[in-house]
Amino acid sequence: MIAVLAGALIVQPLAVPGWGALTGVHSVIAAEAVSISKTGEDIITSGAKLLSYTYSVPRSGKTATGMASVVQVDLTNPNVKLDVMTGRGGKFTTLQTVSGMAKETGAVAGVNGDYFNTAADGVPMGAQVSDGVLMTSPSELNGMYAFGVTKARKPIIDQYSFNGTVKAADGSTFALAGINQASYTTETNKTLSHADAMYIYTDVWGNAERPKNSATTPSEALVEKGVVTQVSLGKALPGTVPAGAYILRAHGKAAAYMKDHLPVGAQVQADYKLVSKTTGQPLDPSSLDVMIGGHTILVDNGKAASFSRSTSSIGGYRARTAVGYSQSGQYAYIVTVQDNDSSSGMSLTELQSLMVSLGVWKGINLDGGGSTTMVTRPLGEQQAQLTFTTEYGGQTQRAVVNGLGVYTLAPAGQLKGFAISGKKQLLIGESASYSVKGYDTYYNPMAASDISPTWKLSNANAAMSGGTLTAKKPGSVTLTALSGGVQSTLQVEVLGADSLTSLNLGAATAPLKAGASVTLNAAATLKSGETVSIDPASLKWEFVGFKGSIKDGTLNVTSVDSGAKVGYAIASYEGFKTMLTLTDAAETDWENFENATYPVTFTGTPSGVSGQAQVQAGTGTHSNSKVLRIDYDMTQGTGNKYAYANLNGSSGKTLTSGASSMSLDVLGDSSYNWLRAEVIGADGKTVYLDLAKTLNFTGWKTLSVNLNQYGNIAYPAKLKRIYVVNLAEGQDERAAKGAVEIDNIKTSAPAGSSSLGLPSGITANMTVGSKTLLVNGRSSAMDAAPVVRNGSTYLPVKYITDSFGGSSGWDAKTGSITVRRGDKLLVLNLNKKDYILNGVRKTSTSAPISVSNRSLVPIRLVSEQLGLRVKWEQETKTATIES
Repeated sequence: MIAVLAGALIVQPLAVPGWGALTGVHSVIAAEAVSISKTGEDIITSGAKLLSYTYSVPRSGKTATGMASVVQVDLTNPNVKLDVMTGRGGKFTTLQTVSGMAKETGAVAGVNGDYFNTAADGVPMGAQVSDGVLMTSPSELNGMYAFGVTKARKPIIDQYSFNGTVKAADGSTFALAGINQASYTTETNKTLSHADAMYIYTDVWGNAERPKNSATTPSEALVEKGVVTQVSLGKALPGTVPAGAYILRAHGKAAAYMKDHLPVGAQVQADYKLVSKTTGQPLDPSSLDVMIGGHTILVDNGKAASFSRSTSSIGGYRARTAVGYSQSGQYAYIVTVQDNDSSSGMSLTELQSLMVSLGVWKGINLDGGGSTTMVTRPLGEQQAQLTFTTEYGGQTQRAVVNGLGVYTLAPAGQLKGFAISGKKQLLIGESASYSVKGYDTYYNPMAASDISPTWKLSNANAAMSGGTLTAKKPGSVTLTALSGGVQSTLQVEVLGADSLTSLNLGAATAPLKAGASVTLNAAATLKSGETVSIDPASLKWEFVGFKGSIKDGTLNVTSVDSGAKVGYAIASYEGFKTMLTLTDAAETDWENFENATYPVTFTGTPSGVSGQAQVQAGTGTHSNSKVLRIDYDMTQGTGNKYAYANLNGSSGKTLTSGASSMSLDVLGDSSYNWLRAEVIGADGKTVYLDLAKTLNFTGWKTLSVNLNQYGNIAYPAKLKRIYVVNLAEGQDERAAKGAVEIDNIKTSAPAGSSSLGLPSGITANMTVGSKTLLVNGRSSAMDAAPVVRNGSTYLPVKYITDSFGGSSGWDAKTGSITVRRGDKLLVLNLNKKDYILNGVRKTSTSAPISVSNRSLVPIRLVSEQLGLRVKWEQETKTATIES
């Protein structure tokens, strides 16, 4: 970051992700040994395999478990090679996902690569070589290692520096500082990288600015075919570097040399090489097939090595990416560790233990956390696919500067076999098509149109008709295809309710009137973090208060029951339920900022966070509207960082009473930060709304928030502030500076509690051991008295719904209790602490129990989830419930 104050140039070094302030050799804290078990081995192509592992490791007195995916490449196999993948179109400054780079370059497998400064141009900070061409030079940073493979197919790992010169026609020379580098502060001399320095920028540099935020005034010379064709002193040349040419970028002493020795028409020669920091020996880039930069060394001589630089900024238990090779040099190992709902991530010391267990002789750390992504090509498929869910969940991937790709060099072969292509996970009732795809003797895809397989299933969890499989019951089923004496199998998992964490219909409310219809974008979120779409017709439906149907993804209201003021569409997936409430709900333009007269202020936490929040004219498609804009700078301070836009000072703006959903237009900044809102209920409790878990988009986007999923918001409630969050963990992977805009905030709410048929002003008292229930002072008898178990008070749920409105039901087959009150649907299971509220799985400290063949529920849990207030008098052991 560069700031000019009172005419003096004050330069602050850019934050370099993953690079701590300390340098030199750092000791390793011994980690518990990681135990691994191989769960799969899949051929990707001739010379490359995908190895799948589960792991367990003692951690703070408990056992952490997870999954690791490893691509093993046989460097002695002439049919496979490693190479770098770079941005879009092979250019720096153009970030792209690993999937995108693999698709663009034809890689059969790939992972994310080098560290990069998220606030800079989008360039790797280490050396990068592709087919003998040095694309970037290593930065002057200590303890940074690189991995490479020579043209003799020998793997190497070492620290490298750059050595180069420019020689003019008059025989004079000037030292080159590097190739295609972003601006940074060197660790060697603590100086600005581009001050008094000369750099080469080639046609793989995508931006017209070379580089951003250098704090230096450039002089540039365009060199084409070894001859200077343009010179611009004190000013950058316009446009990008022409194909096949390069630009010499100079400042200070280097600019003076350019002025004196490199006029237009002069011949010029650039020579450069890499130099091992370990041995001092030069390394000609033309001798390399590939090189990619990384961070600290992890493994050396088959043992955990001392870290070569501080790892404090990349600590914690995160997703990891690493690369190394075997003692013989025959195998390269591309190692990833997952961090998602199914895997707990790893510390760097645990990663060292894993790599040693895998047989890595020497290995280094690559960029990790949210960057960790692996793609691999299944047999018979044309393109590589995401191997596992990233830290962002689902199919979401971070755009990165480069990656390490695996490529096939094999010629076309003969048909060797075929693989089954189709979904590996199905919901009950879901149907999917399956086909076979052929692969040749080198395990590369080839046409298999003449194969007509016979299909077989291992059990009745699914049914097969032609090439269509329909899921019937939860569990796994093996699908087998047979043709000409050759067979292939695929394991398909039919997902039960236990696999779900949420069930979302895509709408929270709908109008209760004949002829009304609402589009349902139904989706389930799995425990793996993946979100899968659901055909609403495959769900089991119950309509209350109206007659209706589900067709083509739409709920249609045929007629409304006589006297019904509210209706419910209850959807169930194997007992996992959610609900759509139908009322005379209305959408309200809660805030479009056109006439916002209340004050909007900015607050940064910690104090180093700066910025501003204001109502102003929008940008892009909202240029004719007023918007709320939050500009933030989080380059200073430590820990979690927050940039708040406070509405109406610190008091907030009143939300629509009983709002069940909210939508808003957001202009994203692709910062990967978190956008949230803070709501203060009438009871003083704070509710934090997730507006965008990840700001991974640019341009305007409409976001929807289901307010029901946050439990009970006590109205009248106020939306106090909207803010951007940059969490401490993985902070180096997100942009520290940016701006977002918000417009057109709308809310939807039922007409009111009376329209939901709920009585108000009710107070019920019940005492442990007594069968007397007092409702507004009137007593009635209960057939079971409240009891206390493990600090929680229990009673039959019917006495709550009878007193405060709603209904309840018991399913003896599944041991589940379903309670509906107003727009709340609660599902509890006997002896299980998990419960489902409006389609979201949650966990309590207590569970329903059975006493004398009666199912009893925790009073506080059920009452509060249904929007009621509970008070407990310890002396009399009396519970008071109020609406």
